[in-house]
Amino acid sequence: MNTLSYKTVSANKATANKEWLVVDADGQTLGRLASKVAMLIRGKYKPNYTPHVDCGDNVVIINAEKINLTGKKWTDKSYIRHTGYPGGQRSLTATEMFEKDPTRLIEKAVKGMLPKNKLGSALYRNLYVYAGTEHGQEAQKPKAINLNDLR
Repeated sequence: MNTLSYKTVSANKATANKEWLVVDADGQTLGRLASKVAMLIRGKYKPNYTPHVDCGDNVVIINAEKINLTGKKWTDKSYIRHTGYPGGQRSLTATEMFEKDPTRLIEKAVKGMLPKNKLGSALYRNLYVYAGTEHGQEAQKPKAINLNDLR
């Protein structure tokens, strides 16, 4: 019996085959889009997934201004931050944040679904969100992907 064929292959930075993907957020629900994009960035859809290595893809999200939120989330969902000073808690509703910058809704949702460590910070740099259809990653020749085909 050849034991070499039964070795578990662990991906590393050199052997990871990273691709560029374009996701259209037009008509997508925020949380469902964010969870699938987080799995793409993490590399969980790949057969050589390794938990401690950045083996995921670079994801470009376009049409962020056409995202959907279900129910009363546009008015009830709040994003809380703190300035660091006493009494410095500030909050924005989803509508207010969307009016300021529609890309921040998707960025915050995806970032919250990534690991909270150095790897998560490195993975977050593989996400590019744009409000319109134009994006600055044309040179990488990204491949369009339909999120509804992923499980």
